[in-house]
Amino acid sequence: MATLSSPVRVCRGILKELRAVQGLNYRQSLAYNYVMDQFRKNKVTGERYCRAQQEAHHAAQTYLCLLSSTRNHMILHNIYHGKGDRSTEQMAGVVGLRLPTQPGGKGWEE
Repeated sequence: MATLSSPVRVCRGILKELRAVQGLNYRQSLAYNYVMDQFRKNKVTGERYCRAQQEAHHAAQTYLCLLSSTRNHMILHNIYHGKGDRSTEQMAGVVGLRLPTQPGGKGWEE
């Protein structure tokens, strides 16, 4: 099983994703207030160590993964989603390839 990163790093990652979605006014949102309240409520102190804190940390790590994966999916969707008919040269350029220029040859020589 993969190890979980520190709770501070997870909290910062979630806030980074909220900032990416909502802009600079993300601190006035209900999602920001909820995330900060949950992290403050499940903070480990010297007097207690409980399973609920680990479960909350795991849930936060999973939520961070969901937010970042959704953002990356939308970026890739906007790049590669069909925008109508494209020529073969344009499609090859999208995926980083070049078409040969000579029929029957390698095509890269001048």
